[in-house]
Amino acid sequence: MKSKTIIIANDYTDTPAGRYKTDGSYSGERFREEFLYPALQDNDEVNIDLNGALGFGSSFLEEAFGGLIREKGMPLADIKGKLKIVSSRALYNKRIWSYLEKAQAEKSKVW
Repeated sequence: MKSKTIIIANDYTDTPAGRYKTDGSYSGERFREEFLYPALQDNDEVNIDLNGALGFGSSFLEEAFGGLIREKGMPLADIKGKLKIVSSRALYNKRIWSYLEKAQAEKSKVW
């Protein structure tokens, strides 16, 4: 089984912010496109460690994670089978999974 761990504070930035690339250098869109989605494509398990970053806004988290379904077309079941969120703050874990579930529900309405 191939596994990858991404520690956002070390591998990306300790100050993630914004939804889109146009919002700044460390947006959720850029994280999804350059780190998260490729890791999920190439590995059986992906651990995303949120510890060490100064904080995560809802726009960053929704775009990075909800965008996997909305923009990349990944099924929620596939994401659930691969993605593990590591955080000392349970709120982030809860938010990420709610963004994923909401994106899946919205996608299901369209189709």
